[in-house]
Amino acid sequence: MKKILFVCLGNICRSPMAEFIFKKMVKDKGLDAKYHIASAATSDEEAYDGGNPVYPPARRKLAENGISCDVKRAVQITKADYERYDLIIGMEQSNITGILRITGGDPENKVKLLMSYTDTPKDIADPWYSGNFDITYDEIYRGCKALLEHIESAN
Repeated sequence: MKKILFVCLGNICRSPMAEFIFKKMVKDKGLDAKYHIASAATSDEEAYDGGNPVYPPARRKLAENGISCDVKRAVQITKADYERYDLIIGMEQSNITGILRITGGDPENKVKLLMSYTDTPKDIADPWYSGNFDITYDEIYRGCKALLEHIESAN
């Protein structure tokens, strides 16, 4: 089973969007038994006291695409997650920096930028600040699609 952890700053916008988009992709292809997919934050801002739910505009954007994330609560990545997951996927370079700070490095080359799997590697802007959940959804969808194609072609 391939274990993938998507990570952003707060685990209320981008990484849960990636988690649930990727879950839907693998389920639609009948591959869900082959994957364990989760998401986390580099910050503890949203992960305290049981964790905050997915930010309403992100939840609405997922719902527009037939994807539910109602059970998701923000959690923070831990050092132990490095051993638990095969891939740890950040949404932007600052997430990669935070992941490496928390995990203590990346000796097994597991930490990647989501858009590095596409033909246009770049950061995915935080929609908490940009307010543009349409662009964020489209970029995450493209990144997840490319990631799934990459993993499945390697098998």
